[in-house]
Amino acid sequence: MSANLSVVGYVRVSTSDQGESGAGLGAQRSGIVLECERRRWSLLRIEEDVLSGRTLNRPGLQRVLDACRSKEAAGIVVARLDRLSRSVIDFGRLLEEARARGFNIVVLDLGLDLSTPQGELVANVIASVAQWERRVIGERTREALQMKKLQGVRIGRPARLSAEILASMVAKRAAGATLREIAEDLNAGAVPRAQGGKCWYPATVRACLLRAARA
Repeated sequence: MSANLSVVGYVRVSTSDQGESGAGLGAQRSGIVLECERRRWSLLRIEEDVLSGRTLNRPGLQRVLDACRSKEAAGIVVARLDRLSRSVIDFGRLLEEARARGFNIVVLDLGLDLSTPQGELVANVIASVAQWERRVIGERTREALQMKKLQGVRIGRPARLSAEILASMVAKRAAGATLREIAEDLNAGAVPRAQGGKCWYPATVRACLLRAARA
């Protein structure tokens, strides 16, 4: 990333690691300021969060991303990767967005800078690891669901619509009642829906009748 570009810094601590050596807000800020001065970048501001890094849903980080998405800033600068994200998958998604939208991500402890060949190489490795981790998680999820099915465990939210109510709906429909009329009768009788809803609609009745027909 060339000189004189505007960037936004980002720092983070969680409530459990505020006193951690080298990870405090002051240490992170100093590292970002010194690096921006060395590279002659214009540091617009430094956003911060005092939150866990388990997800990207953090106010300070979202403000940083908004600045990059709106082209106010040309990139993000962080002192350490774990300050930005503790999830390889989430960081992989950030890299994908940065490439797609054309903004930079600079992580000082990794030497990652998307504007350099070396940084691009590091980003490619992380993106590959993120893709591998997503696939592994997906395979494990599918295997776990298959095992539950083999054990006879019902997958999904259990239906609570009784056979008697369903039979009544089928009979009314066969006798010529409209979907709206059936829905109004169910609402008048305060009959709960299969998934716990309180109000019946013609589309809900139709879905139940279709499931009954397939069964």
